[in-house]
Amino acid sequence: MTAPVLSSQLRRGVRLEQATIAYNALEGIIAVGAGLAAGLVSLVGFGIDSAIEVAAAAVVLARLTAAARGRGVDHVKERRALRFIALTFFALAAYVVFEGMRNLLTGETPDTSRVGIALTGASMVLMPLLARSKQRAGEAIGSRLLVADAAETRLCAWLSVSTFVGLTTFWLFGWTWLDSAAGFVIALFAVAEGREAWAGEIVCEDGCS
Repeated sequence: MTAPVLSSQLRRGVRLEQATIAYNALEGIIAVGAGLAAGLVSLVGFGIDSAIEVAAAAVVLARLTAAARGRGVDHVKERRALRFIALTFFALAAYVVFEGMRNLLTGETPDTSRVGIALTGASMVLMPLLARSKQRAGEAIGSRLLVADAAETRLCAWLSVSTFVGLTTFWLFGWTWLDSAAGFVIALFAVAEGREAWAGEIVCEDGCS
């Protein structure tokens, strides 16, 4: 690949990470606000996960920006940042499990959230498109980190599906345990992502190992 094409793909990767940060920041604010208003643990957890995704995308963005400008990467700082992100994933898992168990034991009934349903529905559509674009850009420039981040974004899409199904089913049938169940699914995702971040990587598929 010629240098101008490589540079163009690097800039594309930077723009994709900037878009990831912007969308997840907005998604997180809306999800946490709507989740707290409705008392929905799963929606609050989804929003906190979005905030953590912003931090992870910022690490990738810093790496791509340094490469685009021809600068070296501080691997020590990068590893510390990823381990901090891992700890926040573990904290998220602990939070949603604790709140989910508390709600099951106390029998608290949350409200439905049409805002949450609309938000997770939109993410179900947008996240796979963003993941596909990252995958192509990462393969074009040979960036393992960007390809791994594409896998992370696909994981976010599945998390959107899980939360959407939980919120929609609760809205239709009023089964209060569904919110806690959706929260437990988020906890599983968070633990998996946290383990990968602690290992020094963002979630990666077999194809980028």
